Amino acid sequence: MNFELEPALADLRDRVAAFVRDEVIPLESQPVTGELIAELRAKAKSAGLFGPQLPREYGGLGLGTVGMCVLFEQAGQSFLGPVALHCAAPDEGNMHLLAHHANDAQREQYLLPLIEGKIRSCFAMTEPAPGAGSDPTMMMTRAERVDGGWSITGRKWFATGAEGAAFAVTMAVTDPNAHPHKRATMFLVPTDTPGYRFIRNVPVMGEHGGFGHGEVDFNEVRVPDSAILGNAGEGFRLAQVRLGPARLTHCMRWMGVAQRALDIAIAYAKERGAFGKKLAEQQSIQWMIADSEIELHASRLMVLQAGWAHERGSEIRHESSICKVFVAEAVNRIIDRAVQICGALGVSGDTPLEHFYREARAFRIYDGPSEVHRMVIARNVLRRSQ
Repeated sequence: MNFELEPALADLRDRVAAFVRDEVIPLESQPVTGELIAELRAKAKSAGLFGPQLPREYGGLGLGTVGMCVLFEQAGQSFLGPVALHCAAPDEGNMHLLAHHANDAQREQYLLPLIEGKIRSCFAMTEPAPGAGSDPTMMMTRAERVDGGWSITGRKWFATGAEGAAFAVTMAVTDPNAHPHKRATMFLVPTDTPGYRFIRNVPVMGEHGGFGHGEVDFNEVRVPDSAILGNAGEGFRLAQVRLGPARLTHCMRWMGVAQRALDIAIAYAKERGAFGKKLAEQQSIQWMIADSEIELHASRLMVLQAGWAHERGSEIRHESSICKVFVAEAVNRIIDRAVQICGALGVSGDTPLEHFYREARAFRIYDGPSEVHRMVIARNVLRRSQ
């Protein structure tokens, strides 16, 4: 087992780290506007770092899952990093899904302009109560057969990037009498289709930049058969295809945040004095730093192993759930320790730590809360032991 990165990947990792450090982080204090994003993306293209996760035939670097994870950690050191490199959710996951499962016409209409950054997308699966949240089999959005296609009616929320998106990758039940995991179908819905309405961005703690999490309404939205991604009844299967690797890349982006938080705390601890010596010389502080380093190291290895398995054809449902639980909770602890080490400075607006702290809390909920993933993990382990 070789844990050493290929030289080309190690070089690419270092280039992304330098780009985020030199070009992205200095602009974090500016308002996130279309002009700022365009400026950063132009710089990323000039540096050969735009859309690195994309297949080579679409202008990317053709990275495997391991390569994506390595780069996404570096991009994640700034909330603007993934946006600049065009590897932010939900577009990153949607591009992966379309590249592997869309037909030629769908790739031409949706994937190519999405790759070029000309349009944005959203992923509409989660619903407000009493619809589907952690349990997707509770989905209430319906797509009914009509002449020439389908009519979609329902309500979605926490559709990341919904405001301003050109199309929504939408899950809707097409056969309520089928097996629970074969009831839903995935549709590609242009957001200018009559009956589709963006309602609002849901206010979310800690959110800074990005494109928000929208609530949208489908009122008899008519789409043709050609809007179906894959086949009818494959919605849940395709969602797993999208969400498995997306959980890994999400983990690595957040690990970039955690690494930066730890770096900030270490730099402060080396400078700040108390009780006759530097904070970094205090055992209580050293233990916090050690615990954070241990959790970062374990998180990194865990995700890279899952990425390695995915590259070799594994569905990694079990592994991605393990990663999601461990990394999400570790990231929250690492950031909390960084705030504690920095004391009053940590809760001030003079460092990004207070923002990291508020935004990271949602990581334990997004892409499935820890409790659901623990349930899935336990079910797999118990089944395996029979």
